[in-house]
Amino acid sequence: MTAARPLTIGLVAGETSGDNLGAALIRALRARVPELRCAGIAGPAMVAAGCAAWAPASELAVLGLFEVLGELPRLLALRRDVRRRFLELRPDVFVGIDAPEFNLGLAPALHAAGIRTVQYVSPQVWAWRPGRARRMAEFLDLVLCLLPFETGVYAQHGLPAVFTGHPLADELPLEPDRAAARAALGLPAAATVLAVLPGSREVEVARLGDAFAGAAAWLAARRPGLCVVAPMASAATRARFTRCVAAQAPGVEVRLLDGQSRVALTAADVALVASGTATLEALLCRRPMVVAYRLGRPTALLLRGCGLMQAPYFAQPNLLAGERIVPELAQQEVEPERLGAELERWLAEPARVAALAQRFGELHQQLRHGASERAAEAILALARGAAA
Repeated sequence: MTAARPLTIGLVAGETSGDNLGAALIRALRARVPELRCAGIAGPAMVAAGCAAWAPASELAVLGLFEVLGELPRLLALRRDVRRRFLELRPDVFVGIDAPEFNLGLAPALHAAGIRTVQYVSPQVWAWRPGRARRMAEFLDLVLCLLPFETGVYAQHGLPAVFTGHPLADELPLEPDRAAARAALGLPAAATVLAVLPGSREVEVARLGDAFAGAAAWLAARRPGLCVVAPMASAATRARFTRCVAAQAPGVEVRLLDGQSRVALTAADVALVASGTATLEALLCRRPMVVAYRLGRPTALLLRGCGLMQAPYFAQPNLLAGERIVPELAQQEVEPERLGAELERWLAEPARVAALAQRFGELHQQLRHGASERAAEAILALARGAAA
């Protein structure tokens, strides 16, 4: 940090979840350093928080090992341009927010140039490609981990890692108000409500949308009066899922929402959720859920055939609990009837739902640590250390 200019932080975030994390981090940093300067790849939330955007975070929304190949020339060109701009700007600290394939390819050149480097959100080194942790230690100064079990793998390689907790756990109340959420959405207080979250990216909705819509239809046929709400992350995902509903659930009224995932989850009796941050959101809203995941076939075959997948679970609630507390279905298991049957089981077993809600409350407490503030303090300490 130099006296000649304000503290400057370079940021690269991918997708909606990274954008939200980045925005909360910027606000926490700015509360401590009002003259803060931020620039990089940012979404609308980060821009609103005061980050100059060289490119939108949506540019990094690519899923799958093989699926990225078609986008590789564009992504490499973007990374070269961003690297050049950061080397010209010379921020006091570079913070890569999630998007590990992009950010972990960008950080080495910045680190070699004397810029302090941070990865905010640990890549899933505990799940697959564990050798990345050793390589990350060569070009990162710090990893900020959202989940408590993630720091241990970095300690083995001498890479400083801090458990911050998760910002969502700070934002969401410990006791969700279902009645208020239903009132906000205009849902009947006594209705059975299903929340359907098929993914924040269009490619996820393309893979899961038909099965999710079919599951809603399956459950609606057995639960007359079922209310179905589906929060959509973007206009593109809304358009895609609208087509899925028309094809797979033509007789079912599915209310599509623009965002509002937290309200929808809080209002719901049960949720059908694509694997990812939304599963953590459902946990924090204390909702029983069924989690589904589909990769492109070549990627799935590679992960299975080469033994790259190390973790026993992929759903965040199960990873946090260390056991299978919610159903998770992958690849060919993701079928309407099977998804619907798992949803129906939650609705038929209130004692099981109550036990799950208690466990979710315990996990919520574990993650509630003032994450953005902790992350900001760790980044500032790193910047001050560089200036000393």
